[in-house]
Amino acid sequence: MNEIIKKNGINFGIITGVISVLITSAIYIIDLELMTKWWLGLSILGLYIVIGCVLLVKTKKALGGYMSFKEGFTTYFISAVIGIAISVIFNILLYNVIDPEAAIRLKELTLESTVEMMKKFGSPSAAIKETVEKMKDYNQFSAVEQLKGSIWSIVGSAIFGLILAAIFKRDKPVF
Repeated sequence: MNEIIKKNGINFGIITGVISVLITSAIYIIDLELMTKWWLGLSILGLYIVIGCVLLVKTKKALGGYMSFKEGFTTYFISAVIGIAISVIFNILLYNVIDPEAAIRLKELTLESTVEMMKKFGSPSAAIKETVEKMKDYNQFSAVEQLKGSIWSIVGSAIFGLILAAIFKRDKPVF
């Protein structure tokens, strides 16, 4: 594997993971209710999109202005897996070791937010009640559930990485 691809993937993966930890820590310190806000989730997603674009632009530049689809995807995927791993390890520690009460409070806030949203969209009472019952039995902050979630995050990142790699690829001209 090309050293530039490996180096950039690892460096940006660590950067992404640290940013994720800092964001989660800031929200934890400021107000857990922010975790339930859709606009914050979109803002964070936007930040990760920008980081992914910077990663691929930097990699392409380091490769002499040319980057194959495979090189772009590989760089992005390495970065994503490392960033997700750092984030998930931190979240498992935060919600299961450091402050399990935060997980309980966040679950309550998520439940309240979900009920409000369902009422806003005119969901029937029976559907709201059923959703509440399912959510009460589900522990999204357990280590197992967070690891399962990380798999879906990796799949989503891979799809996004395929799109970015296609956008940023530039093959060397053949003479």
